[in-house]
Amino acid sequence: MDDTLVSVILPTYNRAEYLSVALDSLFAQTHQRWECIIIDDGSTDNTLQVLASYEDPRVVYMYQDNQGVSAARNVGISRCKGDMLALLDSDDEWLPKKLERQCAYMRANGFEICQTDEIWIRNGKRVNQKRKYAKPEGWFFEASLEMCLISPSCTMLTRRAWDEIGPFDVEMPSCEDYDMWLRACLKFPVGLLSEKLTIKHGGRPDQLSNCVPCADLHRIRALIKILQCGDLDATQYASALAELGKKVEIYRQGCEKRGRIDEANRVWNLFCIVRNGEKIPLNTLY
Repeated sequence: MDDTLVSVILPTYNRAEYLSVALDSLFAQTHQRWECIIIDDGSTDNTLQVLASYEDPRVVYMYQDNQGVSAARNVGISRCKGDMLALLDSDDEWLPKKLERQCAYMRANGFEICQTDEIWIRNGKRVNQKRKYAKPEGWFFEASLEMCLISPSCTMLTRRAWDEIGPFDVEMPSCEDYDMWLRACLKFPVGLLSEKLTIKHGGRPDQLSNCVPCADLHRIRALIKILQCGDLDATQYASALAELGKKVEIYRQGCEKRGRIDEANRVWNLFCIVRNGEKIPLNTLY
């Protein structure tokens, strides 16, 4: 058996109802050399009572005042010991061979970042993914500009990769994964273990995609950041700028429909500044 220590980073916030499913799937892994860093991001429910039944030296519990999922993941990764990092959201789960198969796939193919395929469950029912959400493999920075093509709970990465692309942006209340994986796809080819070894649950109102407004604005911010990073070649820069233009136009039209003309003009003017190659302070997006 592979003796790689896998550090599982599991942030949670008022997810006691679902947390045991995620943890049970971790304890059921055929790869048993892991540690799990649970970062309780200020839960006020019975999270501690749920965790009381998982007394195991491999499980490390940390509590912090509510700061968001990005801060929680960053803290967890800063405290972990493994050479491999695996992300697991507290409402998702893994099939038993996920860690074993993913470690082997990365080792055999030399990937620093890799994800598995996934099963989608929405409101308790399995749903088929649309073709546009199909996960690619290799270098796909341009394809990742349109939408996030990497799922956190599917992903494993080396500490070297994390040192290159991290941390998660704590100023982004949503789309922090889109922001992170843009940087990842720019610096590394991403492996795909095309086995459905992750179960991703969704459709609930407490999820970030449903409870944090203006996701398009946060994607715009991520695109401006990547345009300003200085690492894009001419083709990548042109692709990112074109995608920024599309997202700004969609956001602008949405603002105009809702009578938010000043906001529409503000974001459009920011795009015009970026398009002319000038630096802008990112906090002007808020």
